[in-house]
Amino acid sequence: MKYLLLIHQGTTPTPRDESWKDLSQEEQNAVYAAYKEINENPGVTSGLALEPPELATTVRVQDGKTLTTDGPFVELKEAVGGYLIFEADDLDAAIELAAKIPAASLGGAIEVRPIMENAW
Repeated sequence: MKYLLLIHQGTTPTPRDESWKDLSQEEQNAVYAAYKEINENPGVTSGLALEPPELATTVRVQDGKTLTTDGPFVELKEAVGGYLIFEADDLDAAIELAAKIPAASLGGAIEVRPIMENAW
């Protein structure tokens, strides 16, 4: 089964924000090493990092008109910062991998969601 692992950054320090400087060089290197190890897992299809939520545009259609608003309607702790796809034997294996994603232990969370295949 394939699982989508959505990385909710929360307060996780990332290289593109000031809080990254609060981590020691050793801690920064550990984050890089963890992502490298995750991406080398044969069941992982690397995803992409996303720009911050304030750069997003939300699109809705009401009465045939396209409406856009700046950003998503979520709190920062709920915003998705990136994702990856993991093909695993079961949910337990996906959870085990999700726990290794640095955001899970640095102020964020990982949402593990099964992917429907051939649903349409």
